[in-house]
Order: sequence, then C-alpha cells, then structure tokens
Amino acid sequence: MSASMSEPGLRRLEPFRAIFRGYPAATAGLVGVVICVFIALFAPVLAPQNPFNQNELDIMNGLLPPMGEMMDGSISLLGTDAVGRDILSAVMYGMRTSLLVAILSVSIGMIVGVVLGLVATMRGGWVDGIIMRAVDLTVSFPGVLLALMLLAVFGSGVDKVIFALAIGIWAQNARLVRAVGLSEMKKDYIAAARIGGIGDLRIMFRFLLPNAISPVLVILPMAISGAIVAEATLSFLGVGVPITEPSLGLLISNGNDYLLSGRWWISVVPGLVLVLMVLSINVVADRLRDHANPYLQAKG
Repeated sequence: MSASMSEPGLRRLEPFRAIFRGYPAATAGLVGVVICVFIALFAPVLAPQNPFNQNELDIMNGLLPPMGEMMDGSISLLGTDAVGRDILSAVMYGMRTSLLVAILSVSIGMIVGVVLGLVATMRGGWVDGIIMRAVDLTVSFPGVLLALMLLAVFGSGVDKVIFALAIGIWAQNARLVRAVGLSEMKKDYIAAARIGGIGDLRIMFRFLLPNAISPVLVILPMAISGAIVAEATLSFLGVGVPITEPSLGLLISNGNDYLLSGRWWISVVPGLVLVLMVLSINVVADRLRDHANPYLQAKG
C-alpha cells in the first residue's frame, strides 16, 4: 500500500529531478538550499540556546573560542560573542531572518512587478508610459543605494527593509513581463480571444500571465540571493534589521570589532554561512536558467 501510494508522488517529482540529474554541482546546491531552509524553519528547535533571550545569556561565557566550555559545562561548538551568545544559535536565527526578509521582499516585488507589467502591456498609451518611466527611474539607482535612501527616510525595521528591497525588485519584473507580454499580444490566440468577446482582465490573467510568468520564475532564485546580499549589506551598515531580530549581516557587523584581536569566529562564521547560502542559491538559479533556455536544450 505505502509503495503504491508513493509511486504517484515520485512520478510527479520526476520532471524536477530530471533538471538536476547529471549536474552534481547543481544537486549539491539544491541540497544546500534545502538544509538552509530546514535550519531557518526549525531554528527554535535546533538551536542550543535562544541567543536573544537575555535570561539565557551569561557574560561569563563571553568570547569563548570554538569548542569552548561554558559555565554550565556544555560545549559551544562555534564559540560565543562578547555577551555570551552562542554563535551557532545566533547563526541559525540569523539565517531565519535573512531568508524571511529576502523571500518576502522578492515575493512582494514580483507580484507588484508582474501586475504592473501586465497592465502596461494591455493598456498601452499613457498608462504604459507612466509605468515604464517609473521603472526607468527605479532602475537608475543601484538597489542597495535606493534601499539606503528609503531607510534613511522611513527608519529601520524588518518591515521597512522588506519594503525598501521590494521597491528595487518590482521594476525588473515589470520590465521583463511587459517585454514578454508585448510579444504575446502579437500572436493569433490573443486576437482570437478579443474577437470572441473576452475582456481585457480575463485576457491579462488567463492568457498573458501563464506565458509571462515563466521567465520571472526562472530568475526568482537569483533575485532571492541578491536580496539576501542586499539585506546583509544594509544590516552590516547598521540601517537594516534591528538588533532584536538580527540577520547574518548584523552578526558579521557585531564581530567586526574583534577581528584584529584574534576573535575571528564572531564575524567569520556567519560570513561563511552567508557565502555558502548565497552560493547554493546561485548554483540552483544557474541550473534553472540553463534548463529554461531553449537553445541550450536543443544543443543538449
């Protein structure tokens, strides 16, 4: 019974498995992404300590090196920081914040960009002109610089960082969807739909959206990795997430003052985790992009 029930599920996963079969680097990246997401989701269960609960911190455990013994006799695998915060636990919680901010900001930016791109495609004229000029204005600023300016105006906080990053993301999606949409509008099925009396709203979401969303989904992992790096940069500069909800960037910043004194683990460990997480996502994104490229598929 269990074997027969699992076979349909395996068959549904087969197209996804085929994307990574024969690509060990991409498969390793996918495993890394799954591990990062798993750790972020279950950080409160997996972490040896809640690193941001003051009742669990002891300053006597401060600046312990990796594998150092804490006052209660337990071993801190990756050491502690100046206030006795376990680095392993802090990194787990930091991954949780970094991924949350990145996924939410990219999702909001994608939804807004796709909708406005479709509206620009369908309406054309002055509506298209206004949306595209807003796109040109947004993309004229580097993403981190634009986020810095917005956070300087609205202040710091997780919700404000998500908003600031989403503002920089929507324009790229809107431009991409509009380009694909204009190409689709010239095809016969759109003309047939209009002759059949189908309204613009239904054409937009029933016909254009399925075709325009594919390239957006292909670049989605790369957008998430870019948002993780951008958020880490903002937090490192002190204008990102607050200290009560630190991300990997803020953890790196906290250990920056101790690098020259030999306490490298406070900054280096979260830095390495950030690099490995972004690298895993980028490898998966590259494989998905190559798989979606019809030229490479035909060549293969």
